[in-house]
Amino acid sequence: MKARDVVLIGILSASITAGKLALSFIPNIEIVTLLFIVYTVVFGHKRTLLVSLIFTTTEIFIYGFATWLLVYYFIWPILIMITELISKRFKSEYAYGILGAIFGYTFGIFFAVVESFFYGLAYGWAYWIRGLLFDLLHGTSNFIIILFLFNPLKNLLGKLKKHYSNIES
Repeated sequence: MKARDVVLIGILSASITAGKLALSFIPNIEIVTLLFIVYTVVFGHKRTLLVSLIFTTTEIFIYGFATWLLVYYFIWPILIMITELISKRFKSEYAYGILGAIFGYTFGIFFAVVESFFYGLAYGWAYWIRGLLFDLLHGTSNFIIILFLFNPLKNLLGKLKKHYSNIES
């Protein structure tokens, strides 16, 4: 891996963490999903998978270790890999908006499954049901945010990537 790739991955990881913290006062309104989708489309899934690993590990230092972090280690890579698959067929912000919406609507299910392993099936069901309104807000806000910000971010990062690629190693 080249030094500039290490720097790029660090900057992308920091921007996701900063974006999450900037909106943390609003329940389930976030730009993490948008950024992972845009980063995958612009920089590819390999770099973005490393970004997700660093982002999730950074979450441990900010919030401490808990069972929800286990989900982060596989939920973000799942989003990245699905984005990589659909990016070969779809270019429209609507396709990515729908992906973000589905991701947000099903977000709580992944956590409920993991919670069920630790605390029992009844707890997992209660966890999921208790969070349904948050998942509804999460999916709907993902759709709207991606619809409005996907293309501007993709275009901006595409220009920066082009400049970045022209820099001598």
